[in-house]
Amino acid sequence: MSFYISLSGLKGAQTSLSTISNNVANVNSTAFKKSVANFGDIFSAAPMQTTNQVTGQGVRVQSIAQQYTQGTIETTDKTLDLAITGEGFFTVKRPDDGQISYTRNGAFSVDENRFVLDTTGARLQVIPVDATTGEPTVNGTTDSSALTDLQVPTTLNNAGTVQLTSVAVNEKGIVSAVYADGTTVALGAVAMASFNAQDGLRQRGDAHWVSTLESGAATYGTGNQGLYGAVRSGALERSNVDITDELVQLIAAQRNFQANAKAIEAANTLTTTIVNIRS
Repeated sequence: MSFYISLSGLKGAQTSLSTISNNVANVNSTAFKKSVANFGDIFSAAPMQTTNQVTGQGVRVQSIAQQYTQGTIETTDKTLDLAITGEGFFTVKRPDDGQISYTRNGAFSVDENRFVLDTTGARLQVIPVDATTGEPTVNGTTDSSALTDLQVPTTLNNAGTVQLTSVAVNEKGIVSAVYADGTTVALGAVAMASFNAQDGLRQRGDAHWVSTLESGAATYGTGNQGLYGAVRSGALERSNVDITDELVQLIAAQRNFQANAKAIEAANTLTTTIVNIRS
């Protein structure tokens, strides 16, 4: 039995090492959220058995949970680099299959058609606003069909010769375009998403998540209110991995692995001794 108990400990330590290794590998990944392996003991006994005379049967991995703590904000001075301070996620949609995902990686750029894309090629979603006042026409919706792709025209109203001069994004996520004649047009409000249980989100890689039954449906709104964090233009959120803490955890996991390996070695020595006595 001790072989299998120690073997479960080895597997647990290996899982912990893998989790820590993944955190360390992504220390420079934009908006990466570190993970923590949670463990529980294995115990079983017969109904009529006295449990205070029964040892445990090892350890098992209960979950590998992501930690959605705030990462460090790094200034880039690029207008379409957006960071979230607080809760919430940016909403993006893949143009090929229409799948919606959520991210905190705000490294956005424009394509040849002037649509705003993230690093995976998905289009940033915005809530429609009044072009003059910038007030959202939809508030607190759970209907993703109410969102639209953000497009930044190079000319006023996509017609004429009045050229675009600058783009601005405020804390609420209102995207405004300023043109050569001084006209300011509100293009949309960055669609911020919040969830009742964000721990239930499913990872997709590249700092993207999709909603599940456990997370609940997304609620969309504008930034700097309620559960939605403020939007900061000209900045990016870095990984929330603390390299010093990870190295300490790495040492602990390594010692745990070595201890379980020693336990297996001791059990093997005892078994060998017993076999030799019988022979």
